[in-house]
Amino acid sequence: MARTGRREMAELLSAKEMIVVCGSGGTGKTTIAAALGAQAAAVVGGRVLVLTVDPARRLATALGIGSFGNTAVRVPPQAFVEAGLECRGELWVAMLDTKAGWDELIRRHAPDAQLRDTVLANPLYRNITGRFVNSHDYLAMEQLYDLHASGQYDLVVIDTPPSRNALDLLDAPGRMREFFGSRLLKWLTVPYRSRLFTMASKPFYQVADRILGSRFLHDIAEFFVLFQTMEAGFVARAKEVERLLTDDGTSFIVVSTLEAAPAREARYLAEELQRRRMPLGALVLNRTLPAAVRQPAVAKAAGTLAAATGDPQLLAELGAATGCDVASVQHVLAEVAARFRDVTVVAGREAERRRELEAVVQLTVVVPTMAGDVHDLPGLLAIGEHLLGSGKASSPLPAWHTS
Repeated sequence: MARTGRREMAELLSAKEMIVVCGSGGTGKTTIAAALGAQAAAVVGGRVLVLTVDPARRLATALGIGSFGNTAVRVPPQAFVEAGLECRGELWVAMLDTKAGWDELIRRHAPDAQLRDTVLANPLYRNITGRFVNSHDYLAMEQLYDLHASGQYDLVVIDTPPSRNALDLLDAPGRMREFFGSRLLKWLTVPYRSRLFTMASKPFYQVADRILGSRFLHDIAEFFVLFQTMEAGFVARAKEVERLLTDDGTSFIVVSTLEAAPAREARYLAEELQRRRMPLGALVLNRTLPAAVRQPAVAKAAGTLAAATGDPQLLAELGAATGCDVASVQHVLAEVAARFRDVTVVAGREAERRRELEAVVQLTVVVPTMAGDVHDLPGLLAIGEHLLGSGKASSPLPAWHTS
């Protein structure tokens, strides 16, 4: 039986150090991650960091800051006061910077300064790493590990990169390990390692260089030869990242809407997390229709409204009250009744999909469709209240232990 309490979500966040927010694109994942972080800082307390891969200025505006990047920036406490809520903790935000992330990886794993500088100076370094092994996914996991190891924050909420496949994130460390033993790496480095191969294939490379540019294949081979010297460090770190993803201090929150495709993806992702023994904490169903539209009394009212389109006296009275002609009033009433019937059908389908998802995930929290676009901190906190509650209950919410 699924639980749907906001307090349980607050307890989940207070018990964890890392929250990985994942799901298919277009479900409001970034907004939910920011709302979780904002509300957790406000009502649970502690130092909370939201790490996002979304460079949208709208999020920076919503959090009350001009911009942010790879270095964490604190959301001003005054922003919470102006939103009508005293913040018990601190909210920090940062954005995943792919370039800075790869530079840091090379500096960490290079065996010496000369090799480090050679890799960073390679002409194809930026182009290759930008497209390398789902770069955003791997770097997100790397940065998550660094933040965990730093101990600077009580809670880190990571908004995962948009992926065509939500499992790309989970597979990124393993793909990095597999790459170093792959045939592709061997094929790329053989021309540079083998003098015999180089002499035999020299005419081919000369032609290729004329077509692709001077020393193009040489630069590729050189980069991957240098990269291969860092294998031990990369493989060891990938294993550590994989262990972090199954750690008791980490939990995954899957975000979905109740549309057919995202709901299927959410169920698949939830089942896959469970199969891999990764800690699935909760499911957030975003932008849902209110349950009231499925009430029999409301449906009856819609039927009455549709029937009113055939009542000449009522149409005349409404026309006189609104200053509109009878035909316009009749058209509006018929249109509203028809649209409402459509909404009730959609709401019924949503309810069925919700029941299916609740059978898979133990804790489910629902966020209704908001009246307008979320463009400021009060909007994020309004979503956060649906997720965690307001913190104004008679018994206090759990808080992190701080020294």
